Amino acid sequence: MTDHTQGKHRSPVLSRRHFIGASLGAGAALAFNPGFLAFAQEAALITRAIPSTGELIPAVGLGSSATFAQVARSEDISALQSVFARMAELGGRVFDTAPSYGASEEVAGQIVQGLGLQETLFWATKLNVAGRGGSPADPAAARAQLETSFQRIGKPVIDLIQVHNMGDPAVQLPLLRELKEQGRIRYVGITTTFEEQYDSLIQVMRNEPLDFIGIDYAVDNRDVEEVILPLAMERGIAVLNYAPFGRTRLWARVGDRPVPDYAHEFDAHTWGQFFLKFVLGHPAITAVTPATSRPGNMEDNIGGMLGRLPDAAMRQRMIATVEALPAAPSA
Repeated sequence: MTDHTQGKHRSPVLSRRHFIGASLGAGAALAFNPGFLAFAQEAALITRAIPSTGELIPAVGLGSSATFAQVARSEDISALQSVFARMAELGGRVFDTAPSYGASEEVAGQIVQGLGLQETLFWATKLNVAGRGGSPADPAAARAQLETSFQRIGKPVIDLIQVHNMGDPAVQLPLLRELKEQGRIRYVGITTTFEEQYDSLIQVMRNEPLDFIGIDYAVDNRDVEEVILPLAMERGIAVLNYAPFGRTRLWARVGDRPVPDYAHEFDAHTWGQFFLKFVLGHPAITAVTPATSRPGNMEDNIGGMLGRLPDAAMRQRMIATVEALPAAPSA
């Protein structure tokens, strides 16, 4: 995600080296936007049920790739502490990470333990130690990666672990099911954000017992609507969405244009909320986890699960609006 608010959050420098053991209150020094807070108090918080259990989770959370990962690699991680605190205060709980996101999983574990949030967050991470050159994944290496993830979050049960980007599901899904049977993880899934892997994902969805999938989906990236999302609904599989902003693509397309006036009909006041509400308007989507490193962006993203959502006709209008914009410049 590209940071899409212009205001800067100033907070004291908090180095990764000095963070562990620090006692930080989740509400410390967070200045709310008064208008947003008033709306948040009145609007309905959108939650979605995990089909395999019926458990409700908030529909917008936090991811840890992109700018989150960049800040996690730095010495000053205080902004990420504020992001987690702001999310928790506004009702968000879903956090998605992966060992392959640089320092994200490790730093996030330190932060949530320092804030005392490890038991309230819905913590989702991933597994991928697939062998190179088509060789099978090493089960011992996979188990070692899983144990590291448990150590980082600091609690005995992880809510969700997914095989990352179709990484040898024949080896790694059974390992996750084994941990689920032992009560160490609550939900099992598999992810991909690569179109060339969609056929393999569909095959796994049809043949394996899954609680979740994780996919790439946005107003200008709707290929998963053809088979994957309907199949998830048919099979009772929850769906996490990782790229509702098309990474940086949609921000480049909208530029400094104002949000269309009709967006107020479904309580979207920013482009970020426009994009999030489009995704959540699809009934297959369980939660969206855009990454950010700014607490102001976290607040804006939470606004995407407040109030009304667009219906099918409105979603077509949203598609037309985006399709009429200039294409994003090539990287």
